[in-house]
Amino acid sequence: MDPVKSRRRYDSPTRRTQAARTREAVLAAARRSFLDAGYSATTVAAVARQAGVSVETIYKSFGGKAALARALYEQALAGQGRVAAYERSDAIRLEQTDPHALMRAWGTLTAEVAEQLTPVLLIVRAAAGHDASMATLLCDSENERLERMRHNARFLTERGYLREGVTVEHAADVMWTCSSPEIYELLVLRRGWSSEQFAAFVAETMAAALLP
Repeated sequence: MDPVKSRRRYDSPTRRTQAARTREAVLAAARRSFLDAGYSATTVAAVARQAGVSVETIYKSFGGKAALARALYEQALAGQGRVAAYERSDAIRLEQTDPHALMRAWGTLTAEVAEQLTPVLLIVRAAAGHDASMATLLCDSENERLERMRHNARFLTERGYLREGVTVEHAADVMWTCSSPEIYELLVLRRGWSSEQFAAFVAETMAAALLP
């Protein structure tokens, strides 16, 4: 058999499309299982049954239950658009010259990501006290978000957008707090705010705390 032709069949668009569909089905099933039963009670076998795949497929594609949780976290972090939220955030800040408009755009992105991400992080937080892999994921999520906010704060400083006396670390802390799952949980999940209300709150809070 011609090895080149064999590789071409193996890497065919149809095969990649099917693999992507399988991955999406597994992640959707994992999300449902985690939300309905919690992390501890969810099994890879249960996820496999819901997704219509074998347990072996999940272990080969993801590596186990902890890896499924991390994959859900990364999927939610990207937001709902075809382009990842952090890429859109960087594009917006390069295009937008009005710092107040920039805060509004970041508020909208924060609400979009939080809608997908907060339920996942609440599951991770609940499991972190008795599962080392979930404790690690929770810590990683906090650190990654803080570093992202430092990235944004340095940009605000370089553009001269920050109010006099506001440091990069202070700005990062404010944005880190505004984008925290705890704030979304309190206002949206508990108090019933809409996504639009939450986005406006984040934008207005950051602008009031950071801009002249």
